[in-house]
Amino acid sequence: MAQMNTAPEDGRKSANGGIAYLLVAGIAIALGVWLWRSHASFDCRAFAQQFRAVSWGRVALGVACIYAGNWLRALRWSVLLAPVRKTPALHLLPAQFIGFTAVGIFGRVADLARPYLIARRLHTAVATQIAVYSIERGFDLAAAAILFSATLAFSPRNLPHHEAFAHAGALSLAATLLVTAVALGIRFRGDRLARLAGRALHPLSPRVARAVAARVLDLREGFRTISTLGEFLTALAISLIMWAGIAGAYLFSATAFRASPQLAGFTVAATMLLLATGMGGSLLQLPVLGWFTQIAVLAATLHGFFAVPLETATACATVVQVVTNLCVIPAGLIAAKIQGVGLRETGSQFSVDS
Repeated sequence: MAQMNTAPEDGRKSANGGIAYLLVAGIAIALGVWLWRSHASFDCRAFAQQFRAVSWGRVALGVACIYAGNWLRALRWSVLLAPVRKTPALHLLPAQFIGFTAVGIFGRVADLARPYLIARRLHTAVATQIAVYSIERGFDLAAAAILFSATLAFSPRNLPHHEAFAHAGALSLAATLLVTAVALGIRFRGDRLARLAGRALHPLSPRVARAVAARVLDLREGFRTISTLGEFLTALAISLIMWAGIAGAYLFSATAFRASPQLAGFTVAATMLLLATGMGGSLLQLPVLGWFTQIAVLAATLHGFFAVPLETATACATVVQVVTNLCVIPAGLIAAKIQGVGLRETGSQFSVDS
């Protein structure tokens, strides 16, 4: 059952939130120092002019990729949940819209809104849906790493910083193999790994030890939802198609800036690097402030790696942020209104009482 945390827990959350804000402030300061040291000047008028030559048709294609990706997420959730309860993907789609709207508005703290909403809609245990969420994230990481490593490992040699990209692709492939090995270990030896993790962390913090052991067991239950090779391959195929679509949204958003030679000819390999940057920046996403830090990180990548003028890079980063993270908000607000769900509720953290 989901319940609101107690006052001491709220105090700890406030402290964690303060630490997160300090980290984001540190990132913003670091970006400011980088801009100062590079002697970059920012022309607001030139920034506004960048949007006049944007191909809004390409931007619309990027938005379509993101909305299709949400449907694919619902379809994958349906596949992963099938051994427990068979549910049509369309029944799970509103929770995807509402959940990612909550993340867009309230930040990463609302990431568990989707399993909570699905559990409430299907009248199932929240722990069951969190297990599915855990395995879903595993497929996300594996699919993104496969696409990233395969693209960058074979990127054309005329790509700027080709050697660095090739090394990044090799490291990503190694990380994929490591994640696969860990997943197999959790799937077949989850009980033992949970006990080992609990014993190792207990001297440092009993609370953390229990939390880590519980998460390992959740992951094991999530992996157990895949009972056949066909289900595994189906979920992996959906994940690869979905992440290819997300990469397409980045590519359409970049190439929409037709007046910029660097962006008009943006390649798939360059897109994968920008996607990796976006994924890294989204790990610490705070309410509203996270929108601007994400734009700053993407703009710094475009300006630093691809020599895109700073005003154009910032305009492109803004479009990428809106297309990949914020365009779902209208659908989420409509779905929340229809289902009678309060976004403030979905933006809160929930604890699972097992």
